[in-house]
Amino acid sequence: MKRSELEHIIRAAGAIANVSEIVVIGSQSILGQFPAAPASLLVSAEADVFPLSDPQLSDFIDGSIGEGSPFHQLYGYYAQGVDETTATLPAGWRDRLIPIRNPNTRGVTGLCLEVHDLAISKYVAGREKDREFTKALAQHRMTSRTTLRARERVTDLPTELRKVVRTRIERDFAKAAT
Repeated sequence: MKRSELEHIIRAAGAIANVSEIVVIGSQSILGQFPAAPASLLVSAEADVFPLSDPQLSDFIDGSIGEGSPFHQLYGYYAQGVDETTATLPAGWRDRLIPIRNPNTRGVTGLCLEVHDLAISKYVAGREKDREFTKALAQHRMTSRTTLRARERVTDLPTELRKVVRTRIERDFAKAAT
């Protein structure tokens, strides 16, 4: 997905839900902070979104411009309507959202996760695609080990998962150093 495509999704989602702010929490939220992110981070054809003021409206977004919709078939990318519980995020994540608002979003503001908050959500999820994503973030020096450690400490996690997340962070930075 390119930045212009994410802007299109933000614009369309805002119009469907009749709201002025759309939160982007999935991997493509990287485009908020890094509009020209490396291609290895932009492989997803979906943007996980929800209206800030009323997350329940995400069902309308999903039904209108979600996977398999005419929008998806026409453009090759789509929105997945989610809610804020879809991702496990560090305390204070809302205060660090990165706004996208320009003529392409037509008055709708996309609020994208800050890269370290996004990375923590991926470390927690731990799927193969998430591990590849966090590894690429570290390799491209888009994340800081120190900041990730601090964010992990303020994320509500069970003890065993916390240990796994810490190990994943260390692994990525050990690999990035070689």
